[in-house]
Amino acid sequence: MRLRIRGVVLALSPLALLVLGCAASIPRDALVLTPSSLQDRQLETRRFTGIEEPKLVAGVAGVLRDLGYNVDESETKLGLVVGSKKRSVRSAQQDASPATGSLLAGGAAPVAKEQVVRASILVRPQAADQPNNQLVRVTFQLIIWNTRNEVTAREAVVDPQVYFDFFDKLSKAVSVEAREI
Repeated sequence: MRLRIRGVVLALSPLALLVLGCAASIPRDALVLTPSSLQDRQLETRRFTGIEEPKLVAGVAGVLRDLGYNVDESETKLGLVVGSKKRSVRSAQQDASPATGSLLAGGAAPVAKEQVVRASILVRPQAADQPNNQLVRVTFQLIIWNTRNEVTAREAVVDPQVYFDFFDKLSKAVSVEAREI
């Protein structure tokens, strides 16, 4: 019996080490707010007064479509809309001769191939007792893949004009003025 238990323990030990080795650790500063966090939130958020949440969510989805995004996910009850827009990428590295890349890298070097701009929008009531006052927060993220289908870059879009244009179009679409918070 003792040998049997020892055999089971020895058989399961590599599996346990594999599972423990794959556990992702959270970076130490993952939840630390940066000095620009407040500015980013102000850039990404607007208050809409005089409109119900379902109408605003429908307006958000319409604006995304008008801007060329595909609506990937939508949960009206939660006020969530996620969309993405794919574009091809042309870089200086791609314009160089493929033969040069192969000679220098010992084979075809991966280059940027495709980028996706992902928009995540959350619509929520400003307060429970004010059903026609909504807060809308949008974040844009740029994700770039290379020719090996590996993600090579993932970053937040922080261009104020992108956010201004989105909220301007949303205000016009729902005929309600957006106000900074």
